[in-house]
Amino acid sequence: MSGCRVDDKDIHQWENTANGPKKLCAVLLYDKYDTDLRVESALALIRMKPRSGRRLAFTQIDGEEPPEHAQCKGTLIDVLAALPADDRAAIVGQLVPAIVLELKKPPPVSQPGQVAAADGSFPFKDAAYAMMTPEADRAGIIADEGLKQALRGALVEWAMADFEHRLDNRSQSYGMEQVLRAIGKDAVVGLPSLMTKDARKLDAMASLVAELGDPATKEKASAALVKIAEWITSEDWLKLRTPDLRERYAAQKQSPNEQQFKDQLTQEQEDDLLKVFASMRKVGGRPVVDYALAFAARKDQSDKRRQAALAAVEKQLDPKKPEDVKRILEIASSDAPDIVLDQAFRRIGELPREQVADKLYDLFKTDKWKVRRAAATTVLKMSTVKHIDEFLSKLPEEKNFALGEALTYGAYLGELKEGTPLDELKKHFTTGSPSARASAIAWYYTYGTSADVPAVASLESDTSPAPSCDTDPDCKWSCEVAKEGSQEREQREIKSIGDFVRLCVTPAMRDRKPEAGKDEKK
Repeated sequence: MSGCRVDDKDIHQWENTANGPKKLCAVLLYDKYDTDLRVESALALIRMKPRSGRRLAFTQIDGEEPPEHAQCKGTLIDVLAALPADDRAAIVGQLVPAIVLELKKPPPVSQPGQVAAADGSFPFKDAAYAMMTPEADRAGIIADEGLKQALRGALVEWAMADFEHRLDNRSQSYGMEQVLRAIGKDAVVGLPSLMTKDARKLDAMASLVAELGDPATKEKASAALVKIAEWITSEDWLKLRTPDLRERYAAQKQSPNEQQFKDQLTQEQEDDLLKVFASMRKVGGRPVVDYALAFAARKDQSDKRRQAALAAVEKQLDPKKPEDVKRILEIASSDAPDIVLDQAFRRIGELPREQVADKLYDLFKTDKWKVRRAAATTVLKMSTVKHIDEFLSKLPEEKNFALGEALTYGAYLGELKEGTPLDELKKHFTTGSPSARASAIAWYYTYGTSADVPAVASLESDTSPAPSCDTDPDCKWSCEVAKEGSQEREQREIKSIGDFVRLCVTPAMRDRKPEAGKDEKK
């Protein structure tokens, strides 16, 4: 090679020969060649077709042992790093604009019935990314800040030009998400405009915006997701999907009746909507919060949809916005299904205690014991030992108070921090309302052991009335005990505090060893 003149024709020919990579590397290394030719050699190494599934410019240019030139054993970045600073600056000064030009070329468009042309931009995207890595920075590959900005801008433009097709392309050495993360918030500014009803990679877009986006970008993405959700629940969605579903049934030679067809259409609509709610959960934002709270309050929507809407605003409610607090409490106090109420109380539990405790206590007045239990456990999760007296004083006096409530509250009271719960509960064993006494004594049901049986022995003869509840079978006061003189078991009604201790609490304590009780109290 040293005895012959090398030109562009040689460069292009070497791209496809076995020894081409080492020859191209040699041209790039030696200053006897014109800068233009050395740049073209670098471009040839970049666009060279993969060999054994690898692009040599980003793995190892010359794989021979030992290589003809030591620098050629590494990657293109290694070769550039080995050049004298002046040579490298001259070559990179032309190489970067050439890469940018390739990245700005429009993506191939597939015609109906035809296979789309191969997208030749991926190796140039990989090269651009490789030249911007921390390793490349340490090696001083690009010293000019303007060139760096040009590469960043071109990479972002490249990604936005055909995001969905380029995201999952397996030919790239560096994944698109890796590239966008390296660029940061500027890389995802354009994603909200791509988040439309026709987007196929909505979840990936939402993830990137959530991870990298600045507040303005997240807010735009939030609004875009709301528009998609509104479209899915509109008549326009039904008009578009109805004939599509009929065609699919026809292709499968199936003939569903009208109700089956309607059910399938509804299910597909719900599936689409739940996917959007999942993306909303990642992005959040005021548009999502307002939409989700309004949607969750709609009784015309399915339980699953309403639940998903509330899940989408996890940790997104603003305690500084009274309207947020008001709307979530209205849902929690409504006649919504249990799975919706559960999510509503989860969201309430994410707000400051001082802002919602009194409102949760107001729900204790309801005759719906399951709603009260959800409100009570929510406030207990926010509380410490110093709140025990306050909590027990808010419980209803006697009627419509379920056994399941007392047992649940006893367990939660035992988990309170910043003090010793049992020390504060003891004074409530003999005074207060039946519901408060039962809830306090129920601490032993979860945490008491056989060693604690003597501590409650005096309570077994207490004839004070126990709470009562007749609203549904699940709330009745009864415990299963062994029949006298038999191994069979039976339900015994609880009429007094003493019955509660003797038939429910003490048997649970006897079955628990002291060591187990210590573990559970930790």
